[in-house]
Amino acid sequence: MTGENRTTDDSRESDRGAKRPASRERREDRDPTWAIELTPEHPPDRMGDLAALAETEGFEVAFASSHYFNRDPFVVLSRMAEATDQIQLGPGVVNPYETHPVKLAAQTATIDEISDGRAIFGVGAGDRSSLSNLGIEREKPLRRVLETFEVARDLWAGETVTHEGTFAARDASLNLEPSSDGPPVYVGAQGPHMLRMSAKYADGVLVNAAHPRDLEWAAGEIERGLDERPEERGPFESLAFASVSVAGDDADAREAARPPVAFIAGGAAEPVLERHDIDREAATAVSDALERGDLPDAFGRVTPSMIDAFCIAGTTETVADRFAAALEHVDGIVVGSPLGPNLEDAIERASEALSRATER
Repeated sequence: MTGENRTTDDSRESDRGAKRPASRERREDRDPTWAIELTPEHPPDRMGDLAALAETEGFEVAFASSHYFNRDPFVVLSRMAEATDQIQLGPGVVNPYETHPVKLAAQTATIDEISDGRAIFGVGAGDRSSLSNLGIEREKPLRRVLETFEVARDLWAGETVTHEGTFAARDASLNLEPSSDGPPVYVGAQGPHMLRMSAKYADGVLVNAAHPRDLEWAAGEIERGLDERPEERGPFESLAFASVSVAGDDADAREAARPPVAFIAGGAAEPVLERHDIDREAATAVSDALERGDLPDAFGRVTPSMIDAFCIAGTTETVADRFAAALEHVDGIVVGSPLGPNLEDAIERASEALSRATER
């Protein structure tokens, strides 16, 4: 099974347009960031091999997605660290409900240690439906995510932390070498409040979107957060965490896109559906099938318009065109699941598509 909607925060959106591409003036002298999501539905050794291939193909960051039904992302990241030399590595993304935030800080610091400082902390509110399957109520998501990475930063710096907020920690510290910088924090976000909070406080944002309309809208929200960002927080970048499916045959690529698109469409907010003229009843039918656990029915109910809206799917040339359009609004792209019907082939094709898009 491929990943669910990775980074929803369920905040209500407005359709306010973007002022300008988010943080572009802060990165105008840099090439776009290439990143990839690898889903731990495969054994750790294969995940290591895929990370090594991604590094060879020019990707700068590899995220291991985090879902309770797949392999543990930090175990997989340790294997990915062993198999690579330069690529940055992190969970994409963990949530501070399934695991205590102090434990997440320790796990991320461990990956940073074994990878010689290559860790990234990808954190978000998690998917509400997945958490409900575990009997977890997702309360105050924005505040919990913010508190999680602020506490993590203190812990990485060697501080002993007592915290009372959306979670409690008393005299907590890490038995690891402290770091004045620590891993950069990238927040998974979709709704307006989480996007703005990310731009104000984090090092980067992973925008859960693939279509230029959604990315343009998100850029405006991010820019509002950047307007309030303290200068001492340093540079910030926005990455489109986009579902991608690329193959030599367009039909094969689009068929492979059905599972992740079903999860995205099933959880999409009303303004997103309206932005893409997607029928509410069709999206509800997908959502209802997912809630019943009838995955074949849910995947079968995915419409062509849903694939167009929520996934960058097609041949290398088609995907390159979509990448170029996305890069008008963000500083880089995370090539997210499903990647394509053949993972190794898809990694190579996605690299070629990014190369074509960034050379324009």
